[in-house]
Amino acid sequence: MIEARRIFLEPDDWIPNNPCLPVLVYRNAVDHELPDIAAALEALFRSNGWVCGPQGTLHGEYHYHSTAHEVIGIASGSAILGIGGPHSVRIAVDASDVLVLPAGTGHCRLADSAGFCVITANPPDQEADICRTMASTEIASAIEAVPYPTSDPVLGVPPLR
Repeated sequence: MIEARRIFLEPDDWIPNNPCLPVLVYRNAVDHELPDIAAALEALFRSNGWVCGPQGTLHGEYHYHSTAHEVIGIASGSAILGIGGPHSVRIAVDASDVLVLPAGTGHCRLADSAGFCVITANPPDQEADICRTMASTEIASAIEAVPYPTSDPVLGVPPLR
C-alpha cells in the first residue's frame, strides 16, 4: 500500500497554512510508466470522489486557497514546488507524484521542466479561491470552516490526517 509523507506547517510570512491538517505527499501514486499519467490521475481522483479541473500548470507566485482543499497530481515533467511559503519546504516532484494541500496551505511552482503539467481536483462542493494577501480574521475563519474531505483522493476512504 502506498504511504503518504505528512508535513505539518506553521504560518509562514503572510501565508496562514492549515492549523490542523498536514500536507500529504504521495510518491508514484500511479504507475509512472503508464502512457497517459494525466488520465490515470484523473481517474484516481474521480474514483475517490474528488472533482477534477482542467490540466495546466501551477502559479509561479505563492498563493493559498481559503475555500477548498486541493490535490495536485503531476501529469508530466518535473518541478520544484514551494510548499508552505517562502521560508518553508521545497519539494521536487515528478510525473505520477501527488500532493494533497489542506485549505490555507501556501504553494507555488519555483522551477519546472519542459512539458510540466498538473491535474488538480477539489472535494465535491468546494471551489478554490486564490488568496495572495495576509489572511484576515475572516479568511482564517473560512479556512478553519472548510469541511474535512470525506475521502482521501489517492487512497479513498477514510482520509488521512
